[in-house]
Amino acid sequence: MAHEHLDTVKTYLLDLQERLCEGLARADGQASFKQDEWDREEGGGGRSRVIEQGGVFEKGGVNFSHVYGAKLPPSATAARPELAGRSFHAVGVSWVLHPENPHVPTSHGNVRFFIAEKDGEPPVWWFGGGYDLTPFYPVFDDVVHWHQVAKTACAPFGDDVYSRYKAWCDEYFYLKHRDETRGVGGLFFDDLNDGSFDECFAFQRAVGDSFLDAYLPIVERHKADAWDEREREFQLYRRGRYVEFNLVWDRGTLFGLQSGGRTESILMSMPPLARWEYAFTPEAGSPEARLHDYLVPRDWLDEASRTRGEEVL
Repeated sequence: MAHEHLDTVKTYLLDLQERLCEGLARADGQASFKQDEWDREEGGGGRSRVIEQGGVFEKGGVNFSHVYGAKLPPSATAARPELAGRSFHAVGVSWVLHPENPHVPTSHGNVRFFIAEKDGEPPVWWFGGGYDLTPFYPVFDDVVHWHQVAKTACAPFGDDVYSRYKAWCDEYFYLKHRDETRGVGGLFFDDLNDGSFDECFAFQRAVGDSFLDAYLPIVERHKADAWDEREREFQLYRRGRYVEFNLVWDRGTLFGLQSGGRTESILMSMPPLARWEYAFTPEAGSPEARLHDYLVPRDWLDEASRTRGEEVL
């Protein structure tokens, strides 16, 4: 039964990769995704798809992987030591988009499924995933739209699901050494196995299927915005924070490297260009300084409701 579940999820994820690439390529309008299939010596492989130097995306990737092995790596058992020593299958789709225009936010997402097995014991399975948004010149209405789509995706699964996974996202994508969030949040969930497989799988599909609805309208609003060299330099500086998070804090990056995954695919999430500047401080009152107010956990939908005097569903 466990591997029937694996096959079911794998079929969905391969289709999701197709749909994400089709939608993102249409939005880009110039470039298409190039495919690179790879095998993992220890077991498994994947299908990486990358878009570069397009009309919108300076670099982006949508990667599918299915890896398996005789022993879960430490990054997967740190929070669940009872799973140490089990064999595993891990299947997922992960994506990250780095637009060239500083006014189009970077975005990341993934959906994944694990099975951990041990002779004589029932298999343990769980889902994880989510998506988050990293603007450099944030627009309040964009952030509200992003979170409204996320809340709508969560709504059929319980009244508190969005608020719990929104809070988890704020907590997870937090750069402790910078005392700021990576962006304006979204959804993050892990170790999801409460209820039946069908219920949990339905939630994973709702998250994966809602990403384009959340992201593409924001891309369309801003992909033709004018930008100058100052804004480009600020974008590259802020991309440095993205790199710092992925290399210092991200569990997915650590799992990929510890499990012997393909390094090129794991580090696909890195931007093509980034910069660091010592003790940089934006000029007070500048557009760049506005970003600071967005890099803290906020109840975006409640703020929108109070600002507009109407209920945000």
